[in-house]
Amino acid sequence: MKPALGRRRPRAAATVTIAALNLVAAGAVAWRAPALDGWAAPVSSGLILLASLGAGGPVAAAVLRLADPGRPDQKGPADPQVLHGGAWVGVLERIAITSALLARWPEGIAVALAVKGLGRYPELRVPAAAERFIIGTFASILWACGCAGVGLLLRS
Repeated sequence: MKPALGRRRPRAAATVTIAALNLVAAGAVAWRAPALDGWAAPVSSGLILLASLGAGGPVAAAVLRLADPGRPDQKGPADPQVLHGGAWVGVLERIAITSALLARWPEGIAVALAVKGLGRYPELRVPAAAERFIIGTFASILWACGCAGVGLLLRS
């Protein structure tokens, strides 16, 4: 198990670095075109979405590992077998939330979370699953909101 984990960390670090560079690039676009009109608005929004998508998974995974660092024999929130498929759900969640906030429709967060919660409801009876769901969702949402916040700041 150690070798696989060792391979993921550099990939996660590279993903987070690329996402940070996307945020910097979005800032550079906004700085060069302060009004963010014409080509600059969609380019900046696209870079923000890429940053939200790209690094949200590694950020959520890191938070889950921090929440459950030393229980390899028990199924806890860091166990990837609990709520498998969550990475794809998280990607779609971050697209929805970041897009909704960039479109200045904060109600979209409630819609995305309602769909996610209803879809996972049957699996949430297992305590480790419920804990993983809450921790992963909060980490993912906070990352998406932070990226959207950068995008909104660049537009103002």
